[in-house]
Amino acid sequence: MPNNKVIITDSSLRDGNHSVKHTISLTDIKKYCAFAEKSKIPIIEVGHGNGLGASSILIGKATHTDTEILKAARESLVNTKLGVHIIPGLATIDKDIKPSIDLGVDVFRVASHCTEATVTKTHIDFLRKQNKKVVGVLMMSALSDEITLTENAKIMESYGAEAIIIMDSTGTFLPDDVKKRIELLCSSLSIDIGFHAHNNLGCAIYNSLTAVQSGAKYIDACIRGFGAGAGNAALEVLIPILHKRDINTGIDFEKVIVEADKVTEYLVKSPPNINPVNVLTGLNKLFSGFEKPIIEAARINELEYSSLIFELGSRKLVAGQEDLIIEIAKNLKFKKSN
Repeated sequence: MPNNKVIITDSSLRDGNHSVKHTISLTDIKKYCAFAEKSKIPIIEVGHGNGLGASSILIGKATHTDTEILKAARESLVNTKLGVHIIPGLATIDKDIKPSIDLGVDVFRVASHCTEATVTKTHIDFLRKQNKKVVGVLMMSALSDEITLTENAKIMESYGAEAIIIMDSTGTFLPDDVKKRIELLCSSLSIDIGFHAHNNLGCAIYNSLTAVQSGAKYIDACIRGFGAGAGNAALEVLIPILHKRDINTGIDFEKVIVEADKVTEYLVKSPPNINPVNVLTGLNKLFSGFEKPIIEAARINELEYSSLIFELGSRKLVAGQEDLIIEIAKNLKFKKSN
C-alpha cells in the first residue's frame, strides 16, 4: 500500500559532492541549508560523497573537513534535521561519529554493500545506545536479488536500525525492479523502508514514485538531480509529482522551484545529464561515482571508456575500489599493445 505521507531526505550536499570532487564550499552549504530550512525539507544530508571519514587521496580529498562542513550546516538548521552518511571502515566511532554527535547531527545513516550488512553492527549499536536516529542503508542494491537484499535488511533491523534505505547506486533499476524489492521489504520488515535513485537510465523519478506506491516512506532527492554520474531524482520534479498523487511531503514547493533556478548560480553550476558513459555504467551495474575515474583512466591509457566499463562490470567493482580502475585500465592497455 502506498504511503500518503513521505519523508524526503535532500542529499544534494552529500551525493552532489561526488559530482564536484567533494569541493562544495562552506558558503554554499550555509546558503543551501538556509533554503532547506525555509522550505521545510525534513532532512538534509551533508558531507563528503562517501560520508564521514571518507576524505582521502584514494576516494577523493575533500576541500573541507567533516567538522567544518557539519558546523556550517548546523548554523542554518532549526527544524530541518541534519543527517550524515556512514560507511564502517571509512568512519570510526571515536574519530568520526562521536564528534558528529557533539556537533548536533540528528540522523545517522549507516551504510554497507547490499550483501554485507553484518559490518554495520558496531556502529548501529553504538548510535542506538546514544539515543540517536539510525537508518540502515544498503548500497549497490542492483548487485543483489530481492531475497538476499531482504535478508540483509533484516540483519540491520535486528541491530536496531529504525528504517532501511536501499540505494540504486548504479542507476540500473527499472520500475518493476523497484516494485518487487520494496514490496518484499515492506511485507518482511516491521520498520519503514526507503529508496535512493540514480538516473543513469532516465528512471530516477519514475522509480522513486514506484517506491512510494509500493510502500516506501523515505525517499532521497537532490535539487536539479545534483549527484554522482547522471545524478539523482530531481527534488523540484519529484515533489509536484508526489503532490499530484495526493502524497504529502510537507515541503513548500513554490520555494523549491524558485531555488531550482537560483542554485545554478552557486551550487549546481552544471546540472547532471545522462551521457553515454552513464548509460553504460548503469547497464553494467557500476557505482555512479565511477564516471570521472573511468573517463580519466581511459584517457591516460588511450582506451575507449566503453571497453574499460565492460571489464569493470565483469569484475563487479564497488565504491571504494577506485584504485582498481587505474590498474585494470593499465592491464587493458598492455593487452591491447601485445
